[in-house]
Amino acid sequence: MTEIFESIRYTADVVAIAQDGRVLLIERGWPPFAGAWALPGGHVDPGETSRNAAARELAEETGVRVDAADLLQLGVWDEPGRDPRGRYVTAAYLAVVPASTPAAAGDDARTARWWPWNELPELLAFDHAAILHAALQGRPAPTNPASTKA
Repeated sequence: MTEIFESIRYTADVVAIAQDGRVLLIERGWPPFAGAWALPGGHVDPGETSRNAAARELAEETGVRVDAADLLQLGVWDEPGRDPRGRYVTAAYLAVVPASTPAAAGDDARTARWWPWNELPELLAFDHAAILHAALQGRPAPTNPASTKA
């Protein structure tokens, strides 16, 4: 029997919600999905936990700083094909911040913007619509993430 190994990349994403109900999204500056709206997030660095990576990526891409201990894990999204670059597994977290929290694009984000929850863009990069839907419904990751893709 031949074993097949797959390279898997590990990422962390953040659903940041202001206490007034707005959601923080970034406009991606790089492919894939350059110009599309997405959740702040990125690769987990060697020796780093996904929770710490989530807090770091949120700060790097939006200027919003939260203590990693204050992040609530929403779940893990690992559907094959969720990223056109290859196999990516993401741990998604929820951050609730004061309504007055400013956001400014940084790192690989073109823009960082607070969106009213009922006026979100129709299409989001990757499977971020499913992650956002789970956060807004107050539910953990779906057992079949493909069933909630936008």
